[in-house]
Amino acid sequence: QVQLVESGGGLVPPGGSLRLSCKASIDIRSGYTMRWMRQFVGKQPELVAELYAGGSANYPVALKGRFTISRDNIENIIYLQMDNLQPDDTAVYSCSAQSNYNGLRYWGQGTQVTVSS
Repeated sequence: QVQLVESGGGLVPPGGSLRLSCKASIDIRSGYTMRWMRQFVGKQPELVAELYAGGSANYPVALKGRFTISRDNIENIIYLQMDNLQPDDTAVYSCSAQSNYNGLRYWGQGTQVTVSS
């Protein structure tokens, strides 16, 4: 069973930064695509960033430049560095792992990010 535990959310003023962490129970280098997703109230989850097993990353055009996904291969942690946060970034941020072998997808419980003065 894959377990993902996020941390690092909280309240931040506009223009501020946060770094989210996702501790995984799997070897994140081996056969999984790791993603950060976010969900606004009443909306479907949307992609924030994804990191392929080989190490390359992909971002939606609207978020490129402000959000950065990275990983710690030893501790199996996925990070999301978020800069110049704005109130529209307020959402629940979740980590997911999708098996490149069978397509199964696993989710963490999510962490709330609130951007407000």
